[in-house]
Amino acid sequence: MVRGKGLIRWLAAAALVGTAAVTPVLAQTTLKMAYALSETSHYGVAAAAFAKSLAASDPNFKIQQFPNSQLGGEREVIEGLQLGTIDMAIVSTGASLNFVPQTGVFDIPFLFRDLAHARKVLDGKIGQDMLAQFPKRGLVALAWGEQGFRHLTNNVRPVKEPADIKGLKIRTTENPIHIAAFRQLGVLATPMAWPEVATALQQGTIDGQENPLSVLVSVKIWQLQKYLSLTAHVYGPALIMMSPSVYDGLSDADKAKFKDAAHAAVVAMRAYVDQVEKDGVETLKKNGMQVNTVDHAAFVKAVEPIYPQYYKQFGKDLVESIRNTQ
Repeated sequence: MVRGKGLIRWLAAAALVGTAAVTPVLAQTTLKMAYALSETSHYGVAAAAFAKSLAASDPNFKIQQFPNSQLGGEREVIEGLQLGTIDMAIVSTGASLNFVPQTGVFDIPFLFRDLAHARKVLDGKIGQDMLAQFPKRGLVALAWGEQGFRHLTNNVRPVKEPADIKGLKIRTTENPIHIAAFRQLGVLATPMAWPEVATALQQGTIDGQENPLSVLVSVKIWQLQKYLSLTAHVYGPALIMMSPSVYDGLSDADKAKFKDAAHAAVVAMRAYVDQVEKDGVETLKKNGMQVNTVDHAAFVKAVEPIYPQYYKQFGKDLVESIRNTQ
């Protein structure tokens, strides 16, 4: 990988041999891409689509994937992007809001009506303006991906209405937006990095967790949890990110290739989510989980008292403009 003094030395060498035009990245550049889930997950599908698109446009770039949190939890990975020790990543907003707090607005419970609504917001001006905030924090965000709507699993009882969730100890992401809503519902919210969750469930340290169907299927959650409640309480965006130490060294033409590859990754990720939304519940049922729907309106009403806090944090105009996007 070419960075810093190495880049300067290479450019100088190119000038000495009379190169008329140079690109600031050496041939056969290998870039490390980190993500928390398996290669068969929606993250893995997106990473593969990214690598394929980039290789088709420029075979000099190679993506080396590091799935299953091999390079650390999501917060550590984002810090690695800032430091330049990791080149690329696919992460959730549960971690990104620690760096660009405004991204937390998309994690407000019951903000989005459905996937089409969420995609329109993220692909439109609101979402694109948000991506433009990342360089101010030493990061590059190429595109919005997604995980789908988050649902609740646990080992204690079916959750059908707000009263059922009270007192459960539920793992959440390190996301204060989620934590505030769960505490409003009477949940013992327990922030925890994803690599620690399986052990905590096995030991009974926590009763359950919450994630989109795309995650629940890919991690085979039925091996650890008994009940799935289709709460659809939060839409889960994802981000395809890059280290500025790599991105800033690219030519404009190469930057366009990376953005095209990110678009291909988003298309693949959304197709995965669409498919798992269709067959994920049946997969979980077939593997022994007890699945139930919930009183959605009751849950919406139960979290309404927390909305003034979100208005204060993100601005009522922004929250309502997202809600009212058609």
